Amino acid sequence: MNIEAYLEQHEHKDMLRFLTCGSVDDGKSTLIGRMFYDSKMIFDDQLSAIESESKKYGTTGDKLDMALLVDGLQSEREQGITIDVAYRFFSTENRKFIIADTPGHEQYTRNMVTGASTADVAIILIDARKGILTQTRRHSFIVSLLGIKHVIVAINKMDLVDYNEEVFNAIKQDYQDLLTELKIQNAYYIPLSALDGDNVVNRSLHTPWYKGEPLFNLLDTMDIREEVLAQAFRFSVQYVNRPNLDFRGFCGTIASGSIKVGENITILPSGKTTKIKSIIDSSQISETGKERNSNEAFANMAVTLTTEDEVDISRGDMIVHSDNLPNISNHLKVMLVWMDENLMSIDKTYDIKQASSLLSGSFEKINYKIDVNTYHKTEVEHLELNDIASCRMVLNRSIVVDSYRENRTTGSFIVIDRMTNNTVAAGMIVGLSRRNPELTKKQYSHTERELNLFIRTHYPEWDCKVI
Repeated sequence: MNIEAYLEQHEHKDMLRFLTCGSVDDGKSTLIGRMFYDSKMIFDDQLSAIESESKKYGTTGDKLDMALLVDGLQSEREQGITIDVAYRFFSTENRKFIIADTPGHEQYTRNMVTGASTADVAIILIDARKGILTQTRRHSFIVSLLGIKHVIVAINKMDLVDYNEEVFNAIKQDYQDLLTELKIQNAYYIPLSALDGDNVVNRSLHTPWYKGEPLFNLLDTMDIREEVLAQAFRFSVQYVNRPNLDFRGFCGTIASGSIKVGENITILPSGKTTKIKSIIDSSQISETGKERNSNEAFANMAVTLTTEDEVDISRGDMIVHSDNLPNISNHLKVMLVWMDENLMSIDKTYDIKQASSLLSGSFEKINYKIDVNTYHKTEVEHLELNDIASCRMVLNRSIVVDSYRENRTTGSFIVIDRMTNNTVAAGMIVGLSRRNPELTKKQYSHTERELNLFIRTHYPEWDCKVI
C-alpha cells in the first residue's frame, strides 16, 4: 500500500466532533467503549489490559467493562464515574472523529461545557428505566445554549426493559416536548444497549420495530459541512508572515464561510478595503516542495492570505467579505457560564479572549440567572460556580460582533482573571446591549454605497443615509 497516498487520503477526510452527555450512570463511557470495540478500533494490548482491569474495577460481572476504555483517571475507575473530559480519536473510510466524553455529575458541569463548546453533534443518553432526569434537562439546556444543532437521543439500557417499544416511544415523546421548549431542530432517536452493543455499530435483532440507522452509521453519514459553509466569511488574523521584503501574508484558520481569489474584503476594525490576491494552502505541497496557491478556501482550513493593496493588517484583526459586514461594538449582551470557585464581581476588570484578540472588559450588570433544572429566570447579585446567566459586558474597545448562534467561533469568548490568570468563565455573544452608532464613513468604509448598505442591513431604525 502506498503510505503517502494513504496519509493524503486521511488528511483530507471530513472531521466530526461529538460529545456524549446525560445523567450519572446512563452509560456514556460504556457507549464510546462499545463503539471502539465493535468497530475493531482497539489493539490487542488494550483489550488485554481492559480484561484485567474489568476484573479489578469492572461493574459488569463477567462482561468486559467498556467504560474503562475511556475513564483513565484512577479515581474514575474506582468510583465508576467520569470526572474529567476524556477526548478520543478515531476514523472511518468516510471521516475522522473527535469524541468528548463528558461527566454527568452536576458539580462537573463546567467540564461538560468545555467538551460541548467545540462539538458539532451531541449524543444525549437516557436510561430507559428512568426516563428524563434533572441532569438530562440540564445537559440538554447547555447543548442548546452552546449552539449544537444536531442531537442524537440515545435511549440506553433497552435490554433492562426487554426492548419494549412502548417505553422507547414514551421517552421519545417526553423529549420531543423538551426539544420544543429548547428550540433544537434536528433530533434523532435510537434505542440501544451500550453494554451488549444493540444498535451501536450493528443493527439489533432485538428491536425489529426500529427502522432507523445504528448510531455508528448515523454519525458516519451525517452532513454538517453545508451549515458551516453557508455562514458569512470570517477570518481572524493569527500571524503576519513577512519572510522578506517581497512577501506579506496573513495567516489563520477560516472560522466560517469561504473566500476566493479576487473577492472584495474589508479589514476590521479599521474598515480598509482591498481584494484577495492569493490563497496559500499549507496542506497542499507542489512537486517542487513549495506550498501551492489555491483559488478558493473554506471553513476550518488553515491558510495564508495576501492582498492586492498594502493595507495595515495586524494580529487580532478580522477579514470579512465587503458585502457581508458584521456589527462592531464594545457594549454586548452575553450569556455567561461561570467556571470558577470565586464569585463573579460586578465592574471588576477581566481579560477577555475572543478569537485571536485579547482585550479587557467588565460586567456592568447581571440581567438574570437561569435555573437550568427548571429554566426559570431569577435576579441575582453575583454568580457562583456553574451558574449560567445573561449579563451586560463592556469592553475597553470595540470588536467585531457575531451572535453565537450565527457563528460559534467569532461569537464566543473566555474570561480570564488578571490576578490568577485562571479561566473563570466561558461566554456566548447574544447581541448588542445598546445601539452603538460609532461607525462613520471615515472609520468603516471608503464608499457611500458600502456604508449605506451596512446601515440598511444592521441599523434600519436609523432611517438615514450617507450623502
